[in-house]
Amino acid sequence: MVERPLPAREIRVIETNAIALGTTIDTLMENAGRAVAEEAVRNLPPAPAHVAVVAGTGKNGGDGFAAAHYLGQWGYTPQLWVVRAPAEIRSGATRRCFERVAHHHPTHVGIPTAAELTGFPLLLDALLGIGQAGSLRSPYREAVEAVNASGTPVLSVDVPSGLGSDAAIRPRWTVTFTAPKEGMSSENSGAITVRDIGIPEAARREAGPGEFHLYPVPRGARSVRVVVIGGGPFAGAPALTAAAALRAGAERATILAPHPAAGSIQAFSPNLVVRTVGVDHFRPTDLAAIREELRTQHPAALALGMGAGRDPETLEFFSELARGLDRSTPLLVDADALEQALSASSRTGGEPLLLTPNEGELHRLFPELPESNEARIALLASHASKHAVSWLAKGETDLLVGSTGSYVNRHHTPAASVSGAGDVLAGVAAFLLGAGLSGLEAARLASYWVGDTGRSAQETMSFGVVATDLLERLPLALKRGLDGIRETGS
Repeated sequence: MVERPLPAREIRVIETNAIALGTTIDTLMENAGRAVAEEAVRNLPPAPAHVAVVAGTGKNGGDGFAAAHYLGQWGYTPQLWVVRAPAEIRSGATRRCFERVAHHHPTHVGIPTAAELTGFPLLLDALLGIGQAGSLRSPYREAVEAVNASGTPVLSVDVPSGLGSDAAIRPRWTVTFTAPKEGMSSENSGAITVRDIGIPEAARREAGPGEFHLYPVPRGARSVRVVVIGGGPFAGAPALTAAAALRAGAERATILAPHPAAGSIQAFSPNLVVRTVGVDHFRPTDLAAIREELRTQHPAALALGMGAGRDPETLEFFSELARGLDRSTPLLVDADALEQALSASSRTGGEPLLLTPNEGELHRLFPELPESNEARIALLASHASKHAVSWLAKGETDLLVGSTGSYVNRHHTPAASVSGAGDVLAGVAAFLLGAGLSGLEAARLASYWVGDTGRSAQETMSFGVVATDLLERLPLALKRGLDGIRETGS
């Protein structure tokens, strides 16, 4: 079981992935309710002791209703307060739990008073879960105030209601599920018990549809600008990367490329901004011009190496460029700049650095590369911790490794294993870095998203998929992913 405190969106990722693997919301809610009831019994007098349950209409309330059911089955006497009208329950699982318990135990609709809650040996706080953010509003604020004023010992369900706000339940105990939640402590949550509710291990270690919870939905106009430094002998790679960044949600994608590749890239799409720096291939003498472009562009993220070639002058250029970057801007490095970036990445701190090698490039970086994925993950994890980098190692199974954890992604298809697919992946990941995701988060979402896009393309194109097909379908795959997490209610 994961014991590292997790933020709310990571819990949503895990729950959505569990549902995609076949675990139903009803099963998770039943398991959570039973775990709460078992913890309640530890702190209750013998049956038929009374217990108050103060609940909301969300999934946290559903866990409380399920707990009340089990307590009733074991001979205890629960009494419920539902602070909003039951008609407002949206989750089918929550409604089923409510209807089962409401027919057998006293149930009040509305905000309880402190006097009504006084005298119970235990109160279950099932008002609000991880979905709560910001200041509490009516009726939850009044319910929290009543619970706190009652003086009744409180067991909170998953998190204390209102945690992190200006008004919160002050429980004596909290039973939380899967992992402690970020922000919980003994001071604000009492004695914390972590219970397993049946989340499959794969939901925590394999990228899945839940990764779309990580997508940075814009709250206003697009604002993320990405700069791609690549091209020379090849023009298609940087063009695909920049176009993918736009398709993923970037406001602008600018490519810095040598002549004549810059002209070919500009012909690829009028949506791209192209600046010509140097001739034929990058050289150390181009560094001043590149740095000036970066100073004026103010990019949210940089992507290096696509299509630049391996001329010795180009490798020296990337080595000096990587050493000169101060890590104030998130950086993605692919293809021909990988070795230089890795050798220059010994500094810690700063913005994310994500390395995206394919199988051949990974062998070039690590000549003694082990065969098994487990051993490779251990090797990459060691480098991630040492150099403050994250890895998206592309292959039959993508290995997604950072200093805080490791994941794999198998959700793709050989039909999309085509030239340029890695450049599309790099563009998506670069946008996500620029939008504020960590290196590992960007790797997880980009890997699953592009893999899902390829599978979707195969459904209509069989084995005729090319990289530009992935470009066209990225927004549709995003819409499908975001619609999916809304439908699960996770």
